[in-house]
Amino acid sequence: MSNTIKKLAVLGSTGSIGQQVLDVIKDFPDKFRIIGLAGGKNTSLLSKQISQFQPKLVYSPLKFNPPDKTKFSSMEELATHPDVDMVIIATSGKIGLAPALAAIKSGKQVALANKEVLVMAGEIIMAEAKRHQAQILPIDSEHSAIWQCLHGEKAEVARIILTASGGPFYHHPPTQLANVTVEEALQHPTWKMGRKVTIDSATLMNKGLEAIEAHWLFSISLNRIDMIIHHQSIIHSLVEFADGSLKAQLSIPDMRLPIQYALSYPERLANPRLPRTDLARVNSLTFEPIDYSMFPCLQLALDAGKKGGTYPAVLCAADEIAVELFLKRHINFPGIAEIIAGTMSLHQGISNPTLDDILAADEWARHTALKLTKRLTYV
Repeated sequence: MSNTIKKLAVLGSTGSIGQQVLDVIKDFPDKFRIIGLAGGKNTSLLSKQISQFQPKLVYSPLKFNPPDKTKFSSMEELATHPDVDMVIIATSGKIGLAPALAAIKSGKQVALANKEVLVMAGEIIMAEAKRHQAQILPIDSEHSAIWQCLHGEKAEVARIILTASGGPFYHHPPTQLANVTVEEALQHPTWKMGRKVTIDSATLMNKGLEAIEAHWLFSISLNRIDMIIHHQSIIHSLVEFADGSLKAQLSIPDMRLPIQYALSYPERLANPRLPRTDLARVNSLTFEPIDYSMFPCLQLALDAGKKGGTYPAVLCAADEIAVELFLKRHINFPGIAEIIAGTMSLHQGISNPTLDDILAADEWARHTALKLTKRLTYV
């Protein structure tokens, strides 16, 4: 990396990924400077971040008084500010869509951790990125791994293989899934993530969303994207080339590693605070085929991705509602898939949707999913 300081706007700074982004940034004060921070409802944490990083611009959905030198702005203003070189989209859900699109149209580098942006509107996002020559850098560990495996390659890609930890219930008896608790579902075996993403990992919905993302990011058919269970989460994804050769990216499961790679690309920065992979200590790497019957959410996501149009937006919205209801203990664990499946079955999709079509489908799905919960609620 050159001696020029990269100026950043971090959207979702108070969430799990956002906090880890800032954790990386503070290690390189001579490389990165925060211009804008957009947090969630945790204004106490956001205030501490403002005090530490001294941004010019700040956003929160809740009213609070930022310091005198900090201007309260919208997320779109943060994402398009002329001083900003890179926008990190670390929000969760559709809230990241508008600022991501704004940043892309401004020609910014976009470091993307928000799954819904590409799942809901991948065709629009990638077309705008091409039109405005905006670079999209993936932060998700799986997509970062694929990106790293493809770097410098000119050979034809035969397929992409996404790895999945399997979550906490992979070997759980199916008859007992209705009795799993919120606390059990939040105990991910290898990763520390936000609550929504952790539940998506437990249902394997996250892997279906990642497949749709990979389809758009790497211009590869969903039919050439496979998945495999890899409990250790050391291999983050693999790429198979036309000659049968496989390339894999390995590292200890720590989100700061792909975050730092996206921030510093094309360089790799030495950071003694990040973990090193000791393969002798790992001892073994195991793989299993996915049992799709155990994880109906994964199949629902793949079906939505193949149908395209507004179906992926409906999938995301229904999943968001269902996961929220599960976390509030209004439905049981299998109820997540039931709500999503019911909502998808009622949707009349629109091909080649506009952004307005996508947002309308999102709203429809939320209302429909809530209506479907009446027969599933148990508290």
